[in-house]
Parts: sequence; C-alpha cells; structure tokens
Amino acid sequence: MTKRIFAYISFLCLLLAACKEETYVYPSVITEFIDLQTDATGTITHLIADNGEHYAVQPREGLDGLRADTLYRTVSVYQILNEQTDGNEPEAILYSSRTVISPYPVKAAAWKDSIYTDPVDIQSIWRSGDYLNLILEVRRKDQTHAFHFIEDSISADASDIRTLNLQLFHNSNNDYEAFTEQAYLSVPLRRYRDTLHTGDKIRFRLNTYKEGETYRDFTY
Repeated sequence: MTKRIFAYISFLCLLLAACKEETYVYPSVITEFIDLQTDATGTITHLIADNGEHYAVQPREGLDGLRADTLYRTVSVYQILNEQTDGNEPEAILYSSRTVISPYPVKAAAWKDSIYTDPVDIQSIWRSGDYLNLILEVRRKDQTHAFHFIEDSISADASDIRTLNLQLFHNSNNDYEAFTEQAYLSVPLRRYRDTLHTGDKIRFRLNTYKEGETYRDFTY
C-alpha cells in the first residue's frame, strides 16, 4: 500500500481586494469548518454546513478548476447574503478557503506501513455533523508531515454500547521542532452510519507533548 501523504494545502485564494480607506467596514463573515461542493464543471456551487444547511455560492472568478462533483472539507471564510425565502436557497459569498486533512480512517489490519504517532499539541477537538474536527499545534521546520486516521477496533460493552476506537497517525519525518504551526483535520464519520447508533461512543487517541498518550471521548 502506497503511503498517502497529506500536507497542508491551500487550493483557493479568493481574497477581498485591499481597501485604502481607513473607514472601510468589513462585512460580517463566518470562519468555520465547512464542506464545499463542486458541480460537473469543477466549479464551487454550494457550501454545506455541519448542521445540514446549504448555501448557494454567489458566482465569481476563481471558483473553478477543481475536481468535478466533489465534496471538499475546508476551513472557509464566507458571508451569508440572505436567509431562505420562498423556497429559494440562502446565498453566500465565499471569500477564502483552505483544505482540511480529511481522509477516511483505515483499519489497522489493512495498514501496510509503520504506524507513526509523533506528538502534537491539542488546541481543540470537537464533533459536529458527520465529522470529528481537530485543530492541532505541530512543531516543525521544513519537512512534510504526514497525517492519517487509523481505526483500531469497534468494541461493545455489556450494555451493547459500541465504541469506535480511532487514533491519529502522524509522521513528522524527523523534522526539527523550530516553530509551531496549526494543522486542521476532520475525521469523516459517514461510513459508520450503519455501524454506530445514537448513544454509542467514539474514542480518539493521540500522542501529545503535554499529556503523553491520551484520548478524547465523544458520544455518537
């Protein structure tokens, strides 16, 4: 199995033009983890929030050139233009986006390479919608770090409550720890819809500088 390397990638640069007026008022924008949907031409057409809300993206230059009919996990900055009225979708202006590392977990038994658990620091971890989201602090210099998610097992207790056991794969490639950089990751949980039920648990394990080997639990 060829190792899949996930590096920090910014695939869009949709910045507002700089305004020379000191009195410029910035629009009311939202910055959050959100999905971007492209159409058959590879153009971004919709934002899909974790609560299921869809926003039609206002057309503009720079939204094309992506894979067709693809859902991208991102951290995006956008502005909602109007609320839903008369059955029409609410619209939004997309100002900027960066991709989030978001591969589906691979079962440990199917992982053909060494499993690295190089340390990180946790800024925040939370569950929303079909994702487990992470903002991590990575100590690095000039090497490419590899991230993935490993599914260790799905266990059940005496009450038939199931626990999905996941862990973070992180290979720092022996990088020198010169400075700290944020890494944005999301674990897709869609594939577990038929396996986990309301009330089941997700345990996410990772190696940290501050706590050593630790975990965070979430209710499905």
